[in-house]
Amino acid sequence: MDKKLLLLTLTGVTATAAMAQKDVDKPNFVVILVDDLGYSDFSCYGGVIPTPHIDKLAERGVRMSQMYNTARSCPTRASLLTGLYPQQAGVGHMTADLTKETGSAAYQGYLNETSVTMAEVLGSNGYFTSMVGKWHVGHAKGVTPFKRGFQRTLHSAAGGFYFPQDEKAVLFLDDQKISNDDPRLPENWYSTDLWTYMGIQFINEAINSKKPFFLYLANNAPHFPLQAPADEIAKFKGKFSKGWDVLREEIYERQVAMNLLGKTYPLTKRNPLVPLWKDLEPDQKKKSEHTMEIYAAAVKKVDDNVGILVADLKAKGVFDNTVIIILSDNGGNAEGQTVFGTYQGENPGQVNSNVFVGQAWAGMSNTPFYLYKHHTHEGGIATPCVISYPKGIPAQMNGKVVHQPGHLVDVMATLVGISKARYPSKFNDHTITPMQGVNLLPLWQGKNLQRKEPIFWEHEGNIALRDGKWKLVKEQNEKEFQLYDMENDRTEMNDLSKQEPAKLSEMRKKYDEKYNQVGAKPFKMKQFRWFVPVAEY
Repeated sequence: MDKKLLLLTLTGVTATAAMAQKDVDKPNFVVILVDDLGYSDFSCYGGVIPTPHIDKLAERGVRMSQMYNTARSCPTRASLLTGLYPQQAGVGHMTADLTKETGSAAYQGYLNETSVTMAEVLGSNGYFTSMVGKWHVGHAKGVTPFKRGFQRTLHSAAGGFYFPQDEKAVLFLDDQKISNDDPRLPENWYSTDLWTYMGIQFINEAINSKKPFFLYLANNAPHFPLQAPADEIAKFKGKFSKGWDVLREEIYERQVAMNLLGKTYPLTKRNPLVPLWKDLEPDQKKKSEHTMEIYAAAVKKVDDNVGILVADLKAKGVFDNTVIIILSDNGGNAEGQTVFGTYQGENPGQVNSNVFVGQAWAGMSNTPFYLYKHHTHEGGIATPCVISYPKGIPAQMNGKVVHQPGHLVDVMATLVGISKARYPSKFNDHTITPMQGVNLLPLWQGKNLQRKEPIFWEHEGNIALRDGKWKLVKEQNEKEFQLYDMENDRTEMNDLSKQEPAKLSEMRKKYDEKYNQVGAKPFKMKQFRWFVPVAEY
């Protein structure tokens, strides 16, 4: 972003308007979702990529070591926005309509009318609501953020681009398609900068309207096709030359040193499909290094923009009364043409190139866990989660890591609880499914959660259930259910299904009950090339 433009942004609100916001009692909310980021990609989770601005929020706020998403983009967005499990919101898979194949509207591929979004709930309770970034929950079916409670929006239907020169770069401002060089946008933008820039403009409008604000900032970074400004990529030259084996061990050592997981659990074994770094041909090493340099630059831009947003909130005097939640939509992404991902284009990392990190680097991004995006072992569903709320989180909790499990369904319940908003039983003449989560604020304040219901997952036939310390899990292509004691085995190394048959039976019964409650249906997918059943490790 142009420095002069940034300066204008940071000083764009009048002192009178800023004072008006200080008179607002209700807290503000900023929910930042990143795309395809692994559990250990932030440096405050042990990662290689420096993320100083996010780390600073963690130092003055809290981190969650057991926050969960739904393993994939669309279902995560549906769950986050509605406080429901994806099937309850109508997005049990992706945005394709699979009602005929499944016989259920739980897989219709767009948000249904028996759910309400956070914007609809908060907007009905006096909030100024806005959204920027990747939508991906039904734009093609006419379900847009502007129609689901967001009063100001700049969004893309499903992401897939970084620069305005990309032919896939299509933007909608308050539901109206606009040109990529629209005068209301900064010149020659990079998408991560653009979302933050427009988010700040919408916050300005909220403050001028003397309302508390809710901003949903949905980055498309660092999702493929990985692209970033060339000068940012250059900053990471040589930073990954040690390779995925050594760097994964180093991440794990940092996680142990910071006691990230609350206990020291063994590091999962490396995926046997991934070759040792030392055995790679020089040309493949060069390509793989460059792939990760591009990825790191995309993550750094996310962090840079968190810094810009925080500086703006502080300049306006509203930072302390703003709840910021940062998390990822799934685990690190193993997709790509080969084990090394995809590396295509005349100038990889720039417009019209096509780069995926692949399973080799995704294993590092998900340290210390097993498996990746799509899956319900920890590598697919565990997300970093950083929370800042100076007015509501006591100073003695600053820098702490909280270890009780949370899920995306809890975000709605948390915002409703903190704002004291009313969650409707009816909305637009439709009966609304009750929200499924619990308020996480007590957890961030050092107290215990009172979670009565288990946490549920189903994605592409990969299933899991978390109930207290116990986790039931079975990937579609695994023959047997596994049972793990997550207090003593967070990295899922010791299957207790044979030693604890009564608990296994109990968990399977609970899973079936939840499966029926949320409206899930049998789902069959072909086996992914990166999948190795845990029993074969």
